[in-house]
Amino acid sequence: MKNSFVIEYLNENDFRKKERAVKKYNMLAYKKLAFDYYPSFRDGIFKGVVVAKNTKDGITKYELKLPTDRMFAKVHGEVVLHYTVYDNQKLVMLDNLTPEDILNEGHQKELSTYKGVMVSKSHADRDMFKINLINMLNK
Repeated sequence: MKNSFVIEYLNENDFRKKERAVKKYNMLAYKKLAFDYYPSFRDGIFKGVVVAKNTKDGITKYELKLPTDRMFAKVHGEVVLHYTVYDNQKLVMLDNLTPEDILNEGHQKELSTYKGVMVSKSHADRDMFKINLINMLNK
């Protein structure tokens, strides 16, 4: 317990909203996040791609892709956790979950689906066009 890292939030309110949207619309990503990645962060095992590193201050920024449905990833983008590790303070700062627009909208309103993929209410035509185009290309 002495060497465990503490998990904090850059903006807890905003992050929790996005996290709840991930839980509602992408349960596999949420389960991986809550039951695999968070405990490993506390143990000092950091996963993902190193985006930036400051060895002098002991700060490392990571991006971790969460498991996502292929169609969702093609239409909206991969679900990515952005976090920063402060080695000197034994702190993991959860910065953001992306794609922000669909996750924020998913928290605010009930999203509909089209052919099994979430569709944004603000630009539903664009999302449906992408889904149809991807389905046509796959045939």
